[in-house]
Amino acid sequence: MGNVDHAFESMSLEEDEVPFDLPDLPQFSAIERNKMSILGRTLNPDNQNIADLIRDMPRKWQVYGRVHGIALSKTTFQFVFKYEHDLEEVLNKRVWTFNDWSIVIDRWTETPDEDYLKYLLVWVRIRNIPVNHYTEGAITALGDIIWRVDVVAFDPDKPQTNDYVRVRVFFDVSRPVRRSKVVNLPKGGGSVTILYDFERIQKRCYHCQRLTHEKDKCPILIQERQDKAKAWRKKVSEDNQKEEEGKQTFMVTIDKDDPLFGVLNEDQVGVDKATGRRKINPEVLQQMREYILAAEGGEKRIRQERVRKSVSDLDNDPLGQKKFLRLEAAPLIIHEVDKGKGFVFGYSNQNEQNHSREDGSRGSSSWVEKEKGPLRSGSGVGRGDRDSNPTEKGNNFFFECSTGFSSGFSTASSSGTKKD
Repeated sequence: MGNVDHAFESMSLEEDEVPFDLPDLPQFSAIERNKMSILGRTLNPDNQNIADLIRDMPRKWQVYGRVHGIALSKTTFQFVFKYEHDLEEVLNKRVWTFNDWSIVIDRWTETPDEDYLKYLLVWVRIRNIPVNHYTEGAITALGDIIWRVDVVAFDPDKPQTNDYVRVRVFFDVSRPVRRSKVVNLPKGGGSVTILYDFERIQKRCYHCQRLTHEKDKCPILIQERQDKAKAWRKKVSEDNQKEEEGKQTFMVTIDKDDPLFGVLNEDQVGVDKATGRRKINPEVLQQMREYILAAEGGEKRIRQERVRKSVSDLDNDPLGQKKFLRLEAAPLIIHEVDKGKGFVFGYSNQNEQNHSREDGSRGSSSWVEKEKGPLRSGSGVGRGDRDSNPTEKGNNFFFECSTGFSSGFSTASSSGTKKD
């Protein structure tokens, strides 16, 4: 009896505590098949059944019989294509929707970045640009408010019949779909409200403008209802909500033992309030430190002054800051102003009030076409959205400041794979 008791005492609920090592053999790997595939995820799982998506998307893509889908989880999926040109055409026509809600797709990669499938490559129309600022630089800066711009469709030497300019941006799907932004003009020119329209984006939350839920499931509204029930906690809850929904921030400081202490101030290395992104890429800061530490005495002071002046010289050069300090590739400027053009979907107040159908049943929110033209099933129109990268892969570009300090920037990547 004592042996039995001892056996029970030595037993564990987790008997196999040693991890299993999957053999590194060809028959255990699907890499070759995955090279001809795209991966994706739904943004509103409550309204996007993954099994229905697997069955329906090949028809929308018009590749039925030449692709097969795989449900990887409740929200993620894979489609393996038979032909390369079919795969490329599907990627070119982004943004795609299923059940009127957007999905994020990108080409499979063996080692995805942490931001993989977090961005939509989407065309945005910018309206109400002041006439004195119809320039490539100003348009790029206004597009960067949405997120990082990679293409600007603008030709200043040709007639412009539309009251907007189009840019293509990497849009973070966790952020709201911005409708407008107040911009202060230089030299006391007052302010102007810039308007934004997203092409091919259909449903969104009426309240917070995010692409991940309907209004009746909006976490913000749910939180507000809870706050009303607990009036004494209302102020604390609202402050917490604002912090959670605020722009991503970074605590950027320069310690006393940092080689850049006294050379750059914390405002120069901090976060841009308008975009929520760092003003200087950490790689550039590290290059500056190494450049200073490589000398001593008088030469070190000279190098400190060079770094200080190199950054100061870019204060009034937004494109230079984008290229040399943030390591972002300059946007590709194209003269095909309607390239990859798609519909813009909007909702009126009446649509919002009549979110339920007259017979009492729940139905899809209606949409109105803001531009006339043919519409294909499942997405907007247009071909060839994927332009060649403005900087070819493998090339390194460097600049040499007038003061001697130099740095470089890396190339941009496809939608959903790189973060600023």
